[in-house]
Amino acid sequence: MQLDLPKGPRFALLSATLPSVLAPESLTSEKHGLCMADLVVSDGRIEAVLTPGTAPPDIESVDLEDRMVWPCFVDMHTHIDKGHIWDRQPNPTGDFEGALTAVRADTKANWHAKDVETRMDFSLRCAHAHGTNLLRTHIDSLAPQHRISFEVFSDMRARWSDRIKLQAVALFPIDAIDDDAYFTDLVNVVAEHGALLGGVTYPMPDLEIRLDRLFQAAADKGLDVDLHVDETQDASVLTLAQITEAKQRNGFEGAVTVGHCCSLAQQDEDTAKATIEKVNRTGLSVVSLPMCNMYLQDRQASQTPRSRGITLLHELMEADIPVAVASDNTRDPFYAYGDLDMVEVFREAVRIAHLDHPLDDAAKLVTRVPADILNEPEFGRIAEGCVADLVIFNARTWSEFLSRPQADRIVMRNGMGIDRRLPDYRELDPLMRG
Repeated sequence: MQLDLPKGPRFALLSATLPSVLAPESLTSEKHGLCMADLVVSDGRIEAVLTPGTAPPDIESVDLEDRMVWPCFVDMHTHIDKGHIWDRQPNPTGDFEGALTAVRADTKANWHAKDVETRMDFSLRCAHAHGTNLLRTHIDSLAPQHRISFEVFSDMRARWSDRIKLQAVALFPIDAIDDDAYFTDLVNVVAEHGALLGGVTYPMPDLEIRLDRLFQAAADKGLDVDLHVDETQDASVLTLAQITEAKQRNGFEGAVTVGHCCSLAQQDEDTAKATIEKVNRTGLSVVSLPMCNMYLQDRQASQTPRSRGITLLHELMEADIPVAVASDNTRDPFYAYGDLDMVEVFREAVRIAHLDHPLDDAAKLVTRVPADILNEPEFGRIAEGCVADLVIFNARTWSEFLSRPQADRIVMRNGMGIDRRLPDYRELDPLMRG
């Protein structure tokens, strides 16, 4: 894109096209949920969002010629601790069991601190170049990995604090909670590093008791909860309902996010409706991972998948439940592809989940809504007083935006364009050789 950004501390971006759902309500929304604006930036912040043609005439400006402008993206469910291991540990079958087996083997063989640090940093450089400024990652946390990876994460959070705001969640199978010494240590590590308590739920005897212990431990330490839930096409699996009941039973007042919830889409209409009502009543937020779920779910040798593998996004949103979409895994056994590019995530989510016709509200699923779920309401919107973390696209309409990967986008941080060069995969070659 040939566009020279102003260099001074105060300037105007004229004739910008904004998704109305991310812009001030004072702007007039035109067709397809888009609106026009002049943006005034001063000392790295948005000074004003004005109707077109009303920016001060005496300041430096550039005419965007109707180019789209978004706030930087929020990627609220990733796995940067296991990213980019595909070349040394691929998934031989492409299914969920193959992913679990491959990651377990790679963790045992390779996940020392320097390995995790190098891959985390590579992942964050990708996300930064693509325009993400707030990211939550899950951290594989079975002993002894929890102590290795959380130390690396905290160092990375400090190192990246001026570029991407980071959050972390401990990830472990829920039955590991039965090991008292391990779980006590894990909760202490999570609290020490200012993270969230997570886990993977699946049907088992006494799941209610384990959920009670999880919520009680989180409440005792003042921790929020973010769980992997029902990542399967098996209609007999529905731990989501049990999570809502446990939150209510324990009077848990912290935030609870549930990811995946794939089996919800396999339920009969009455069961799905009743579960969604419980999710709404207990105040859970939902994050869907369309690309990873399409890759893993309903994969059977020599058979075309019958299911898209995603949760009931439309029904959840219709019930006023906060719903976001995110990257999930990148270049590891759970998803062979991906680059932490939220434009790709948004584009594919629109296609996979039919988030179009109309597209008016879809942009909030990768910006405003996940920012609110992560309790960072200053992110993911374009408004007076917000930091001028913006992404400028050559596209002017939804059709133009969704038809190309927008590789020529401009990313602005604190009102200044960044170097968008992506890291070279060759940097990872020493790790792949072991």
